[in-house]
Amino acid sequence: MKIHSEFTRRGSSAVHLSLRPWLVPGLACFAAAIALLASHAVAQTPAAAPRELPAKTVPVPDTVSPQMRRQIAAPLTPTWNVIPTTAEGWKEQVNAGYQATMKALPALRETLGVKVEPMTIDGVKAYRVTPAVIPPENRNRLLVHVHGGCFVSFPGESGTVEAVYMAGFGGFKVISVDYRMPPDHPYPAGLDDAMTVWKAATKMAPSKNMAIFGSSAGGNLTLAMVLRAKQDKLPLPAAIAPGTPMSDLTGAGDSFQTNAMLDNVLVAYGANCDKRAALYTNGRDLRDPMLSPVYGDLRGFPPAILTTGTRDLLLSNTVRVHRKLREAGVEALLQVFEGQSHAQYYRDVGAPETKEAFTEIARFFDKHLGR
Repeated sequence: MKIHSEFTRRGSSAVHLSLRPWLVPGLACFAAAIALLASHAVAQTPAAAPRELPAKTVPVPDTVSPQMRRQIAAPLTPTWNVIPTTAEGWKEQVNAGYQATMKALPALRETLGVKVEPMTIDGVKAYRVTPAVIPPENRNRLLVHVHGGCFVSFPGESGTVEAVYMAGFGGFKVISVDYRMPPDHPYPAGLDDAMTVWKAATKMAPSKNMAIFGSSAGGNLTLAMVLRAKQDKLPLPAAIAPGTPMSDLTGAGDSFQTNAMLDNVLVAYGANCDKRAALYTNGRDLRDPMLSPVYGDLRGFPPAILTTGTRDLLLSNTVRVHRKLREAGVEALLQVFEGQSHAQYYRDVGAPETKEAFTEIARFFDKHLGR
């Protein structure tokens, strides 16, 4: 069969093809047959099945510092699957963590040359975290910190650890919010407290000179604070740093499967941390963007830097927020650390990876904050 064709060029690239009229019905039938075969093939394709993996032993990587190797080699968090059944039981568990953290804090503050002072802002407890030396470019800048702890842990001064790291390594003044937490104060108490502090802080410094940061539940709250500020038409920070954020409380995300039992901090989905989060959500719709910010409208967000690790149970929670920010046209930087489980970038002040993580965040803030 010979097909007669006529080509005409328009401009530099447009090409037209005209076929003999008697060929059109045949070609239409041919196209229909191809479409039918394709649809049949799709119909015969089985649903995606889960992949079975052989049991294996995962070594500690030799591609990290000796300090980080010790963290990666550490046993699973002892309470990862210890679930209290009463409010008092939860409070006892939280208090044990509080006592352990408070013993370590003085040495951390001394090492980094940071002072921590309690304060109250419009009825909300908080801490002023100040480095011994504030570089000239940071003197008119102010950071607001919301701590992690699965929405339940690290009350009082024990919640200032990450703020101390940021002040020490970055040379920033920080206000760390001691927000109310479950079991006595579920959502929206914590977010309300954080917003109260944010509104007051914008009177202490121009919002263009400010950033919000926090990890884990603090990463969730960092994102939720911007969503709430957008909703309430409040000033937005110039930048944010949500570290390994609990951005999706529904349990969606690949790394909940791939990093289960590999992450030695959170360990597995549905364990202690998620039970704490359930105290916070208190029966509400988990797809509410104020609870799971990954489902929110992230258009108009300030530039963001996100931090996670290759063994982090919340690796997917972090990656998905990063991709959604980029899809929304927001400048977003993702730093992923080799071998690290959940938020291990601020567990050891002597690990080079710790300094690297906070130096990157400080550099990002310096780029985006006014002076």
